[in-house]
Amino acid sequence: MRILFTIAHFYNPSGEGKHASQRNDPQPRLNALTACVTALQALYGKSQSMIDISECATIPANQSQQHEIDIVICTTQGYHLLPQLPVQPRCFMHHATKCEPLLLGFECQAVLRACLNKYDYFCYLEDDLVLHDPWFFSKLKWFTHHGGNGNLLQPNRYEIAPKGAVFKAYVDGDLAESATSPFQNVEEQRQLMGKIMEQTVAFERALNPHSGCYFLNAEQMAHWAKQSHFLDRDTSFIGPLESAATLGIMRTFRVYKSTPAYANFLEIQHFGTSFLNLIGNKVRVPEAG
Repeated sequence: MRILFTIAHFYNPSGEGKHASQRNDPQPRLNALTACVTALQALYGKSQSMIDISECATIPANQSQQHEIDIVICTTQGYHLLPQLPVQPRCFMHHATKCEPLLLGFECQAVLRACLNKYDYFCYLEDDLVLHDPWFFSKLKWFTHHGGNGNLLQPNRYEIAPKGAVFKAYVDGDLAESATSPFQNVEEQRQLMGKIMEQTVAFERALNPHSGCYFLNAEQMAHWAKQSHFLDRDTSFIGPLESAATLGIMRTFRVYKSTPAYANFLEIQHFGTSFLNLIGNKVRVPEAG
């Protein structure tokens, strides 16, 4: 299987500091992008081995999960950390643009469209997202096999912290229905159920379809690219970052996420603890009953 990953990456320390991409210390952003790229190569690329101790040699490993992958990192106006990225340069390709920083996600869409018919999966990630599941694409294929290409499964985004109020928190809980009702009808096929490895899993139409990423098979990508709203740079869903990542897919597909009881069926880590730190502060913790 051939997989194309596009990553929107931006860093400008002279910014206001509201986002991690604008703060004075570049190391957290560099760590996040390093983890993002390394995980993609380690989980889905062909550089995977097992050490045969008796022979003092390596042998291939995980051949059934190895794919041909390409990673394209999209940047703008020279504001990036790619020269400092501690990975082999052959791990990724650099696509430089001159767009407004908040619109980088749309430049990733243009790259995906330019590569139609060349890949089996077309993917977008913000530069602080890290995958940990080698069976991620197998789960996506299982979902579309049973649900059809009109249904798109989004991962639940989470953060972890060793000293937080909780060790793990999923950060994209439900929005008010009015936030997405102009773009989707969540009552259409509201819930799906499936069984995998003898385990029942429940999926619901996402009141918050945003995950900072998406993963489309070739048929889904081709269908989206044909829509009149594709690459229209509409930013009417929350803001430019959220719209670039989510508005197009929400208009095109029935977007699902696994329900809270099965949240880790398909998930992706958000690097850092910016959301998790809200728990006990702006986000209340239920009292023990």
